[in-house]
Amino acid sequence: MITQPHIPDADGFYAAWLQAHEGLDDSQSADLNARLVLLLANQCGSQAVLLDCIAAAAAAPGGRA
Repeated sequence: MITQPHIPDADGFYAAWLQAHEGLDDSQSADLNARLVLLLANQCGSQAVLLDCIAAAAAAPGGRA
């Protein structure tokens, strides 16, 4: 699992992500995020890495206690 910054233009990615949410209600925004997660997970393709990422996200502040 890569934990160091690895996106060439992280600010540009974040800006495009926020722009994709413009005009969406909370439900539509959550649906967009879910579709994005699934697409990115498919790009990764490694079950072990994906499970490590789930565990890391759950353990992070704001994740599961």
